Amino acid sequence: MRSLVKKQELVRFFKFALVGVTGTIVDFGIMNLVNLAFGVPLLWAQGISFIIAVINNFLWNRYWTYPDSRSKKAPKQLLQFFMISSVGLIIRTPLISWLNRIILDLLETTTLQLPLENFVVSQNLALAASILIILFWNFFANRLWTYNDVSVPEPYPDPTQSQTTIERK
Repeated sequence: MRSLVKKQELVRFFKFALVGVTGTIVDFGIMNLVNLAFGVPLLWAQGISFIIAVINNFLWNRYWTYPDSRSKKAPKQLLQFFMISSVGLIIRTPLISWLNRIILDLLETTTLQLPLENFVVSQNLALAASILIILFWNFFANRLWTYNDVSVPEPYPDPTQSQTTIERK
């Protein structure tokens, strides 16, 4: 049963991660559409795309990753999900800058010839690494707060281990 619990949570984690990939695509797509097609300044475009991506991720997670999460009303869960995502964004922002400096310094000291400018490679690697780090924050924070109404089955005791001592008469 322990392996069933671990497997169930692992499946939830991978579903959550896959939803995050769709959210990333939505975020980049909406940001570029709003910025390039409609001329909205980048700061506003990324704010709009972030909100739409969070809503996308919330809906997919509520109905696919955690379909058994129904004891909380959707607006309350959306607010919790949005707050956790916002904290993730606040953590991610300085993390990207820090990682970008490290990666760019490494790239500048190598003789490796890349098809793109070093700053483009470093920015994208920094973003990818920070997204991976924040994935864990988002998953565990949401699991413990937003979706804490989803029960985890209690594992049965391991029959190979002694559980009680036999009292001698």
